[in-house]
Amino acid sequence: MSADIDAGSPVSSAGPTQGLRVTRSSAEETAGLRRSVLRPHQTIEQMAVDGDQNPETAYFAVRAPSGHGGLVGCLRLEPVRCPWPEALDGPAHAWQLRAMAADPAVRGAGIGRLLVEAAVDHVTQRGGDLIWCNARISAEGFYARLGFRTVTDRYVVPEVVEEHVGMALRVSS
Repeated sequence: MSADIDAGSPVSSAGPTQGLRVTRSSAEETAGLRRSVLRPHQTIEQMAVDGDQNPETAYFAVRAPSGHGGLVGCLRLEPVRCPWPEALDGPAHAWQLRAMAADPAVRGAGIGRLLVEAAVDHVTQRGGDLIWCNARISAEGFYARLGFRTVTDRYVVPEVVEEHVGMALRVSS
């Protein structure tokens, strides 16, 4: 997987993602989209998580072409030990993917794929070799199509209605 994550660089020149851009972002800039898609029952202040101010934490956003709206997708990455070591094939320099959201109006257009490609590039450029996430059951198939494997049974995440599974993707640096 590969994505150009330089600010303002096109990620794709053809297909449904034409003209969309993946750029670095921030917790503040992505908060509105994350709240509307993932946690509408919480305030933006309640959505803050440990690690948001960690200098290694990275937020990415997919932006619509100029003049066609703002953010249409986002995700957050932070170097965090994977909580399921028994599910891994050896030690890992792991990063957690979380707070991934796509505007429902463009879901299915490749936004999530662009974000995961950018995440893989970011992690491998920093010597990481594993990306893991708490995936909502409704997103398990999406992550599986991108190469993630389910490594846990279903479980509940506090403050979230939908059950989750642990998923992990080995990447090469």
